[in-house]
Amino acid sequence: MFKNPHMPATPEADPRFNDFILLQAQNAGLFLGQIPAPQTGKKTINLRAAKSVIDSLGMLKNKTTGNLTETEDKLLAAALKNLLPLYRQALDDSE
Repeated sequence: MFKNPHMPATPEADPRFNDFILLQAQNAGLFLGQIPAPQTGKKTINLRAAKSVIDSLGMLKNKTTGNLTETEDKLLAAALKNLLPLYRQALDDSE
């Protein structure tokens, strides 16, 4: 396997990653009606937008396997673990 000399042997923490995951999870919560919209104060559901955010987090998890710190990996896994059941519930409720 090719080793990139510019990549550290172990993943290095980047606080921007955690902020990004938290922001995306918050966006998904907003789209799932868990958080009121800042502009209106009302909770609304946008399943298409929620699915897009959740799918993006899942893709990010798959593409970063082995390149995250333990904390980053746990945060991303927890975000998905919390959001997926909320999405499924919102989807069921919409049918």
